[in-house]
Amino acid sequence: MNQYIWLIPILPLAGFIINGLGRNSLSKNVIGFIGSLLVLVSFGLSLAVFFQIKSSVHPINITYFDWISVGELKIHFAFLVDQLSAIMLLIITGVGFLIHLYSIGYMHDDNGFGKFFAYLNLFVFFMLLLVMGSNYLIMFIGWEGVGLCSYLLIGFWYTNPSYADAAKKAFVMNRIGDLGFLLGIFLIIHFFGSIDFATIFPKAAALTAKEAVPLTAITLLLFVGAVGKSAQLPLFTWLPDAMAGPTPVSALIHAATMVTAGIYMIARSNIFYTLSPFTMELVAIIGLATALFAALIALTQTDIKKVLAYSTVSQLGYMFLGLGVGAYTGAFFHVLTHAFFKALLFLGAGSVIHAMSGEQDMRKMGGLKGKIKLTFVTMLIGTIAIAGIPPFSGFFSKDEILAHAYAHSTTFYAIGVFTAMLTSFYMFRMLYLTFYGKFRGTHEQEHHLHESPATITIPLIVLAVLSATAGFIGRPKVLGGHHLLEQFLAPVFEKSNAILGEHEMSAPTEFLLMGISVAVALVALIYAYVKYAKGGSIPVADTEERPALTSLSYNKFYIDELYDMIIRKPLDFLSTFFYNVVERLGIDGLVNGLGKGTMETSKGLRLLQTGNVGFYIFIMVLGIIAVLAYSIFGLTKI
Repeated sequence: MNQYIWLIPILPLAGFIINGLGRNSLSKNVIGFIGSLLVLVSFGLSLAVFFQIKSSVHPINITYFDWISVGELKIHFAFLVDQLSAIMLLIITGVGFLIHLYSIGYMHDDNGFGKFFAYLNLFVFFMLLLVMGSNYLIMFIGWEGVGLCSYLLIGFWYTNPSYADAAKKAFVMNRIGDLGFLLGIFLIIHFFGSIDFATIFPKAAALTAKEAVPLTAITLLLFVGAVGKSAQLPLFTWLPDAMAGPTPVSALIHAATMVTAGIYMIARSNIFYTLSPFTMELVAIIGLATALFAALIALTQTDIKKVLAYSTVSQLGYMFLGLGVGAYTGAFFHVLTHAFFKALLFLGAGSVIHAMSGEQDMRKMGGLKGKIKLTFVTMLIGTIAIAGIPPFSGFFSKDEILAHAYAHSTTFYAIGVFTAMLTSFYMFRMLYLTFYGKFRGTHEQEHHLHESPATITIPLIVLAVLSATAGFIGRPKVLGGHHLLEQFLAPVFEKSNAILGEHEMSAPTEFLLMGISVAVALVALIYAYVKYAKGGSIPVADTEERPALTSLSYNKFYIDELYDMIIRKPLDFLSTFFYNVVERLGIDGLVNGLGKGTMETSKGLRLLQTGNVGFYIFIMVLGIIAVLAYSIFGLTKI
């Protein structure tokens, strides 16, 4: 199987080339078939690799050629597939295929269908490159590639200025984080003399506490990259705006590709972070703050995709909390379950928007559960899963993170549980506003209501099954299970877990923690039902006044306005000053002044060119006299 591993990323790249070149000549059916089939074949190969890793335990490390050689620094173009990357391959290609299949129906009437599939294929290629690279440089190429693809897909409908602005915002904010990541790579080269995982991680594990001090700077810089890519405070505002792209793009970014890159990078670098307690604490604090802050914003949003976008930011915060408290398996477990239920929820939202003729405002929906029953049932499953209600997948992964947070700090745990309650409330609020009550749209929209085609509903069904059942691979011992994922990932986190030690928790305590998290989720569910399903409460129109706290939440705590005031406007002022004063009056003034001076001087001198031979002889004589005078008086003086 090893000799075919390179095909896993190459197949989606081939889809990008074929669909890109043939977007104007191939039919939409052919384009959709090629784009989806190549990702499906890549998934099949990933599955074969997964079982090979599972049976042999040993990672696959294949060097294809020597890439960069500068002095003692040798960088190879090589792929590393171990337990961590094997699972990521399945997520990227499996969920990616379902999103490709979904896109055939969702984007069928779009004029840019071929270009869209080309971009999707390229997105999958770069994400596969990111997780398969055996060193930080290959990871960085994939890292930058998914940033490029997010720009292309978020701004896919670029003729709309706001969509184009959202794409630029995502691109710029990610470049801020990427600079930190790049500086971190430079520090790794300086400190270890290599960026190859197989070389530097064993070296790091052998360091003494004093020798490991530089790892704090390295991990902080790498974390800056993760903050940008995975949308954490303060670089999170690009992700909600990324909803400007088509719904399948939202699902791909939020579930299977880009935003999970930061989690993967830290999980891959786990030994660095384990040896940097300060950075781990900061990761946990930033993650927890982001989870709470995004949840508070999601409480009042009325755009169905915006609710899901802020829920992604919040769930990513949970993952960073898990990484920060040493729950590496738990954080990655949540990456896995989140990929299923978040892809399901976004694609379900797309089905709702498709049925509503493009409408995304939940205030204009309602009563849809009887019209699009399959979409309702699948979204209900996704909502239960993300709310953390057993036995659906989100319960197991979220509670594993909360248990480690409790062992680390009761304050972290309390905030985490409160955020879980908010999650349950805003998700069921979304469900009830969308599917319950009376229909609040137009007569034309009601007449148009219908279930989506099979290319849309089949991915919903598959993802609903996975959202309902995936949690059982991490069923804890206290519930009579074996944490299969923990056993599988043990070799990846072995050295970190040996340093951190195991936090044993008594069965009564574990049951109590589970009971608390389930109880708060159910309380929030009931309150949302009473308020929105039974009570028929509808968020007020944008023109009406809201209570102060509600207004703060609805306006996203004015973070974008704050950034505009303290960053954009001062930079605009500086750029205007440099343009008008330094550039135009200073540099341009000097250059243009010399030019004008030369022109004015030449205007006078050119009058000497009369064409009269006598005048020229006269000037020559004057010149000779001047030279003689200078020679005589000059020599005398000397």
